[in-house]
Amino acid sequence: MKFFLSFVFIASLLLGNVIAQTRFYRPYKPGARDHIKAEVISGADQTKLYIDYLKGKNIGMVINQTSVIGKKLTLSIDTFLKAGITIKKIFGPEHGFRGNASNGAEVNNSIDAQSGIPVVSLYGNKHYKPTSDDLKGIDLMIFDIQDVGARFYTYLSTLQYVMEACAENHIELLILDRPNPNGFYVDGPVLDTAFRSFVGLNPIPVVYGLTVAEYAQMINGEGWLKNHVQCKLKIVKVANYTHQSGYKLPVNPSPNLNTEKSILLYPSICLFEGTTLSLGRGTMYPFLQIGHPDLTGKYAYSFKPVSIAGMSEDPPQKEEICYGIDLKNYNTNAIWAAGKINLAWLIELYKAFPDKAHFFNSYFSKLAGTDKLRKQIETGKSEQDIRASWEPELKKYKITRKKYLLYRD
Repeated sequence: MKFFLSFVFIASLLLGNVIAQTRFYRPYKPGARDHIKAEVISGADQTKLYIDYLKGKNIGMVINQTSVIGKKLTLSIDTFLKAGITIKKIFGPEHGFRGNASNGAEVNNSIDAQSGIPVVSLYGNKHYKPTSDDLKGIDLMIFDIQDVGARFYTYLSTLQYVMEACAENHIELLILDRPNPNGFYVDGPVLDTAFRSFVGLNPIPVVYGLTVAEYAQMINGEGWLKNHVQCKLKIVKVANYTHQSGYKLPVNPSPNLNTEKSILLYPSICLFEGTTLSLGRGTMYPFLQIGHPDLTGKYAYSFKPVSIAGMSEDPPQKEEICYGIDLKNYNTNAIWAAGKINLAWLIELYKAFPDKAHFFNSYFSKLAGTDKLRKQIETGKSEQDIRASWEPELKKYKITRKKYLLYRD
């Protein structure tokens, strides 16, 4: 009996590897195979599946500090260079290639000091999309960046612009897929394209429940690239992963998402970026506390944002004592159980804030992807009514989403 179970386990792993190599565009079909509960292995970690494919090609890499391989957390570029792969250029997103630039800070082109390879910034001087000159001489692009599953996280927009540039220049894009730590639910308002920006390009909800590779297939399939061009994709899947798999990121995805709890709260708390309140930037607990100086007397908890190099050098309410909500001990199992973003904090703090005319700023509608949410909160709509208004578009999105799933829900 033990021999039989061992045989089944090994055979299942081998089958998973075959699927990772071949099922690039076919969605997950329920009942295709039983899921074996085993260690989740990122696409990048499965080097045997794709390393030979890189040999003899001039490679461009869209990577950052999360692009690691193995238990030693070696950057994938270092692994590839050691294997004799030719890397011509590095393309860095927001926060830079090494991930040490503050949120929103312009990042310039540079030369990587360690490898001597040119680094093209895709978050500097509005240079979001690689140009034909940037891609000259490149045979294959690799996208390997850890996402966190919220629409306003800008790496999604970087992916789309890279796909568009690759399609226009007839370059294949290899995606080394990684788990989505917020991939276990779908929620929030679906973006109205009248509010398209770098923090939201497409009609998807705040929490969209896809990995990077699944989302790339959606971009192609829904014709969201300019002139409906199609990017040629090659995908290395995550092994042993479902959308209900818990996943702790081995590397902080950006300077202010520095804990597992902040990553899970990010889809709910980032909306406060569109208000006058501090969400903890300028402290060591960003996205785990929310407050404002004018809430004194209404909340006992307090904190003071300061300038922190590489995290938030000019945070909202800098050097001011803010009073509000402490989420450092919040039980994130509540998010898993509810499968919803938390709107209660936003509604509560709006009601508590004395100067309601200056609670929201113009950025809020871009983050929400609509101007309706702000209006609903201002007019006193209940959370139940607000959620009900999302449902028609969420229902449509969930149907569309199913077409592009590579992993079981």
